Amino acid sequence: MKWVSSLQDYQFYLKIEKGLAKNSIDSYSRDVKKLILYLEEHEITVSPIKITEDTIQQFIYSISKQLNASSQARLISGIRNFFDFLIFEEYRKENPTDLIEAPKIGRKLPDTLAIEEIDLLVNSIDLSKPQGERNRTMLETLYSCGLRVSELISLQLSDLFFDEGFIRVIGKGNKQRFVPINFQTQKYIEFYIHTIRIHIEVQKNFEDTVFLNRRGKNLSRVMIFTIIKDLAIKAGIKKKISPHTFRHSFATHLLERGADLRAIQQMLGHESITTTEIYMHLDKSFLKEVVNTFHPRKNN
Repeated sequence: MKWVSSLQDYQFYLKIEKGLAKNSIDSYSRDVKKLILYLEEHEITVSPIKITEDTIQQFIYSISKQLNASSQARLISGIRNFFDFLIFEEYRKENPTDLIEAPKIGRKLPDTLAIEEIDLLVNSIDLSKPQGERNRTMLETLYSCGLRVSELISLQLSDLFFDEGFIRVIGKGNKQRFVPINFQTQKYIEFYIHTIRIHIEVQKNFEDTVFLNRRGKNLSRVMIFTIIKDLAIKAGIKKKISPHTFRHSFATHLLERGADLRAIQQMLGHESITTTEIYMHLDKSFLKEVVNTFHPRKNN
């Protein structure tokens, strides 16, 4: 079995069996391609079926100086997934990365914005320009629905179920979920659609896209990052923020006000509750408040 054909099979497996998006498939593929490049550069002729733990360990050691701990851990995880696939397809009986330890990395707590800082950002938008109304609507949608930036820019008119109070979101792995949307954000979206978007000459294939640029196409991830960065400077906010900061703030503010962690997990589209649990560490006072409020012996 050759590396090129095994990588192609792996990519097909990630797309069809796992239902991963192109960005995720490309990310997993890069990890394997780095290993293949290392073997070629060092003239190591070994197949994916025969490669040993020692060879992979040498590869990781050679590349470790170029990567931080987090990137090393990500690389090892990607290589491990590839060999898990080979085992699944019965090309191998064991995973050569099983005994390779990833570097220990601390779990970084996400940055969040206070409600006052979010108001400050929104109030810094110049609403006298058409894109100002669009930008306000996008920020309100990010914060009120806890969307990823990719979910925001791919939001469709046909995903808006305002009568029911929900929007449909297509998340990682093309998984669908319905997220509640408050009435105020609905009004912002409707105003944008009926007063701004209606005057844009929409290009082919973007007729259903909610948020458009001036040329009638969807916005890019980079454009959203740039808009938020510029607003932060204008508002005098020194924190390093991104579109994801609004998602983190959404989850944190809900949790602080007593929302159920499982409900937050569903709204964020997290596959595992452990991913959502990171927000439990943001405000220890919340945990104390939960015990003081709900424990049966709170007054004893």
